[in-house]
Amino acid sequence: MSASTTLTAPIGPFPLFGYPLVVGPYGHLRAERDRLRGLRWQHFDARLVGATLGAEISGVDLTVEQPAEVIAEITQALHDYKVLFFRDQPLTPAQHVRFARGFGELEIHPALAASADQPELVRFEKGDNMVGVENAWHHDVTWRERPSLGAILHAVDVPEIGGDTLFADMYAAHDSLDDETRAEIDTLDAVHDFTRAFGRGASPEQQEQLRKQHPSVVHPVVAKHAVTGRKHLYVNRIFTEGIVGYDESRSRELIDRLARRADAPEHQVRLKWEPDTVAFWDNRAVQHYAASDYWPQRRVVERASIIGPRPSR
Repeated sequence: MSASTTLTAPIGPFPLFGYPLVVGPYGHLRAERDRLRGLRWQHFDARLVGATLGAEISGVDLTVEQPAEVIAEITQALHDYKVLFFRDQPLTPAQHVRFARGFGELEIHPALAASADQPELVRFEKGDNMVGVENAWHHDVTWRERPSLGAILHAVDVPEIGGDTLFADMYAAHDSLDDETRAEIDTLDAVHDFTRAFGRGASPEQQEQLRKQHPSVVHPVVAKHAVTGRKHLYVNRIFTEGIVGYDESRSRELIDRLARRADAPEHQVRLKWEPDTVAFWDNRAVQHYAASDYWPQRRVVERASIIGPRPSR
């Protein structure tokens, strides 16, 4: 068997769920990994922590207002590394919002609880009386016509064990697909629906009212990043309702098959939170997954999201 072989039949007792299993090196990651390892920065240091995504940034204090040249370099680093981690950043809510506003207009979420004094900050507070239910791969707010281009999450209180967040590279996920699948999905569109996540438990009348307030939107299955120009997968199990032109069964099969590309550890980086850790991710280039393994411990994080352009191909 060669160093990298694609198998289309089950190995031993393990089913392959109808899609090829790649064994051996993920060769499509090498060029990007080598490129990222060679990057250098003027205003801070960056240490690559994943194969193709994730860098720990040091030498910058987010509690003070950053000059335009630092904001510009952080923006470039975000586009390169896809997700940035800053340790020991004791941000107040006002400082958090000020930093986030440096990257664009902030969104206000219509359904999630906000911080007391900062409506742009979503506050996720989980513990023994409020369980975490975030454990599924997703891009944030793809039900918006203009989903967020990025999000900045600050850890206020974290459990001693558990509560990590995982990030998956959707460029690499796209590049890992076989030619036939890429050809199939390149011109497809998908419907994204607010009520898939935020209408659960609502009556049909309530769901209809929610759909009037937040109509479903259509985005490309494969979007082109507005800055880098790279193609990335843009469907997820939480908000993607179906594929335009496909029946329900065919839609779910394709959405699930594409969503599984985030499952490959080779496409991931994992963040273990500490108090006052800040994560800044590109909401187009990556999906994220909040591990819900810490109950009944307490976990409090606050998120500011920057409004982005409408996805396009």
